[in-house]
Amino acid sequence: MLRIYRTVEAAPVPKTEETGRLEPGSWVSVINPSAEEIGEIATKLSIPGDYLRAALDEEERPRTESEDGVTLIVIDIPMPYPEQTILYTTMPLGIIVAPETIVTVCLRENAIIEDFTTGRVKHFYTFKKTRFVLQILFRNASYFLQYLRQIERISDRIGAELNQSMRNRELIQLMNLKKSLVYFSTSLKSNQIVLDKTLTFQPLRMYEDDADLLEDVIIENKQAIEMANTYSTILTETMDAFASIISNNFNNILKLLTSITIILAIPTMIASFLGMNVPVPLQDNPYGFLIILVLSLIVSSLIAVAINRKGWL
Repeated sequence: MLRIYRTVEAAPVPKTEETGRLEPGSWVSVINPSAEEIGEIATKLSIPGDYLRAALDEEERPRTESEDGVTLIVIDIPMPYPEQTILYTTMPLGIIVAPETIVTVCLRENAIIEDFTTGRVKHFYTFKKTRFVLQILFRNASYFLQYLRQIERISDRIGAELNQSMRNRELIQLMNLKKSLVYFSTSLKSNQIVLDKTLTFQPLRMYEDDADLLEDVIIENKQAIEMANTYSTILTETMDAFASIISNNFNNILKLLTSITIILAIPTMIASFLGMNVPVPLQDNPYGFLIILVLSLIVSSLIAVAINRKGWL
């Protein structure tokens, strides 16, 4: 799917709107394009086809490169998957800066691009390509931070449920959150390499304000890396602690059931002996049954006291 946007300066207030025409200063948003659409864009904008296909590979790692005046930046963006077992994952987003246009490529619709197309991001202009790229990078780091805070809240909620539960479901949910954090941490570190290269080699033409914005992006991304590492460590320790608690609770239940079995086994064993078809003590005593019953209760009580002192009851 192709959508072409352009910022109109003639209006009283500059406004970015969908035009459907390829013009200098345009932004082309490409979502899961067909082979024909890739060929069309590559031909009209003189962009290498490999640049357009780079972000369509889910295993593509963040990187940046330039060729014949065209710069490719691939970053990982966070993607929520509430219908899947893993709540969050990451996906490549390609940003291609051509001499007269900018192109973004992604396999799926995502919140970052939607924020620009729906006007949530203010003061962005399609013809200011460097600033537009940096605004995308900043928005990306902000979404990582937002989703990391959501992961923290979900983790706290699951932890509260786990305090009153001995099921494995909560531990599995924590494990899935841990996977999301691993994806986030890996992607953020890879994005940081791209940002550092952008700062050092400056593949894009930088102005003074752009350099300040790039510094803000780097700071935001580093903060996200630290948060991901911190939450991952806390989540790992929480999972280990709750796994130990569940194991300990299970052992306590086994002790309780074993103790009850031993206590109930005494009267059963005595009754079994007395039920044999052979002469037994007190069989002629009118109070024999009562005596044996009291004796069984006494023995069971003594065993219960002994077990209780061991802390099994």
